[in-house]
Amino acid sequence: MTGIRLACVAICCVIWAVYDGTVSGYKTMRAVVFEQFGGPLAVQRVSDPTPSADGVVVRVKSTGVCRSDWHGWQGHDRDIRLPHVPGHELAGEIVAIGSEVHGLELGARVTVPFVSGCGACPPCGRGDPQVCDVQFQPGFTHWGSFAEYVGLRYAERNVVRLPDSLSYELAASLGCRFTTAYRALVQLAQLKADETLVVFGCGGVGLSAILIAQALGARSVAVDIDAAKLELARSVGADVLINARAQPRVAAQVVEATQGGADVSMDALGSSLTLNQALDSLRKRGRHVQVGLMVGEPSEVTVPMGKVIANELVLLGSHGIAAGAYADVFELIAKKRVPLERILGPRLRLEDVPAQLEQMGNFGGVGIALVDPSS
Repeated sequence: MTGIRLACVAICCVIWAVYDGTVSGYKTMRAVVFEQFGGPLAVQRVSDPTPSADGVVVRVKSTGVCRSDWHGWQGHDRDIRLPHVPGHELAGEIVAIGSEVHGLELGARVTVPFVSGCGACPPCGRGDPQVCDVQFQPGFTHWGSFAEYVGLRYAERNVVRLPDSLSYELAASLGCRFTTAYRALVQLAQLKADETLVVFGCGGVGLSAILIAQALGARSVAVDIDAAKLELARSVGADVLINARAQPRVAAQVVEATQGGADVSMDALGSSLTLNQALDSLRKRGRHVQVGLMVGEPSEVTVPMGKVIANELVLLGSHGIAAGAYADVFELIAKKRVPLERILGPRLRLEDVPAQLEQMGNFGGVGIALVDPSS
């Protein structure tokens, strides 16, 4: 009987260890998973990631919930393979390192751009990893950060060390919101001091754009249909607010408020309506940058090329940012004391992610929602 009893105890210990995620070679973690597009989202136990030879594993300390995650869940991204773990705006610490990775160490505080370049294709060779031919995207091409751990490929070229002054939450809020706005306005549209920016959509990207405009000494006009989002935009520096639900002549309002049109427009929402309103809001020789994804549109959107030609407008598309640009982003935040904390929204657990993603479909929520997977 003693042998049987000991065997039963051993079996129970193994079962508990597996459940608790502590058996070597069979470790598990909690993650948000969906098994069909638009289907149920649930927190499940899945296998821990292991580092690829060129990758690392990061313990996720904070991760943002973005509308791009909603698009992925709805099946708008062709790179996703089911079952899938979403999440792409992350910050954490390195807990495992691949055999081919040099210059990174265990325990390092890091983040990563949502597009990581391979370093070998022609775009990467030209210094444009954000449009890499074989890019790695956590939460899209591979499992993402709505989990306790996430594996990242191409780590040596893309993983970014965090300044000691930047918390995990603030680093995660940079995600594809602040860094995307930085790429769009600073690197592409080249917004300057004393110029005027109009932003369509005051979600995380739009609010980040307003913060950046203020840091650069530019004026900004915020356009949205949600009064709460507009008030948040005002609090972070927007000079003019336009409620598109109450003001049907949005472009005319922008032209009037800017005395002839904005120098730069940004569509941070992504629709035929907002794109055309943005173009109509520009002065002659103005620059438009498209950030919002044009998904869900019934067909390819129509652009008024006659106006573009006649007014010599510049149209720019902006996808992501290279890891090498983070040093400039960190410098801007530190030198201009950019108040990132003002655009942070609710703090969530993994169990809260499904409901948060559902409301993203209706553009719900104010500020950047952040998840602590350990809570």
